[in-house]
Amino acid sequence: MFRFVREYFRRLEQKKLLKKKDFRKLEELIGKKITNPDRFIEALTHRSALDQTKFKTSNERLEFLGDAVLGMIVAEALFEMFPQTNEGLLTKMRSNLVNKNNLFEVARVINLYQFLFIQEDLISGQSLGIKSVLADATEALIGAIYTEYGYEVTKDFILKYVLEPGLTKGVHVADENFKSQLLELIQKRREELPKYYVVEETGPEHDRVFTVRVAVGPKVLGEGQGRNKKSAEQSAAKMALERISDGFPTEI
Repeated sequence: MFRFVREYFRRLEQKKLLKKKDFRKLEELIGKKITNPDRFIEALTHRSALDQTKFKTSNERLEFLGDAVLGMIVAEALFEMFPQTNEGLLTKMRSNLVNKNNLFEVARVINLYQFLFIQEDLISGQSLGIKSVLADATEALIGAIYTEYGYEVTKDFILKYVLEPGLTKGVHVADENFKSQLLELIQKRREELPKYYVVEETGPEHDRVFTVRVAVGPKVLGEGQGRNKKSAEQSAAKMALERISDGFPTEI
């Protein structure tokens, strides 16, 4: 009898929490009715809010699960979408899509902060701390969706809010390794692999400047300079990417 009464009042507290956070908006994001509010309260509870009464469990375990599920689904999607891309580049693309910066951006877009249970004075909205908290909460939310609704619903959520926006913005290739980006693009086009060669060396031994060109077959796509061959190659690859994106795939 007493257990029933405690459970009844606990459920009343849950309803108050859900109403306060307006979980209807969260249901719209997920595309499903929330039938187990405990799971989503846990997913959105930062450890700073733990009080052993209303909030007894933080979202850290769900974050662990969500991280694994997110990585698997993004890897599967990239594997299907980029059949000519090698393992190294696929790994880099996945890393860019599931890292803290991109997950923070996902959390910002879906306004995840409004659902969090957290000490308001713990961190400022502009600090690096809040970025980590929101990124972690995104993973925990994914973990909750997976445990409650299964693989397909979770996949739909990840494709809609993580993968597709990331690909549109070029997050998957957002790094300074222009050679890798150019290689990926050329592989997708099924052309010959790009080759780099030094066309000029100037300056004294202690202050050399290298000029490098990059070509695909007989077609020269870019030219760059640097204090060493590696930096000159990156500069040439960057020019090639810019020219291709601008619609100038012809020789320089």
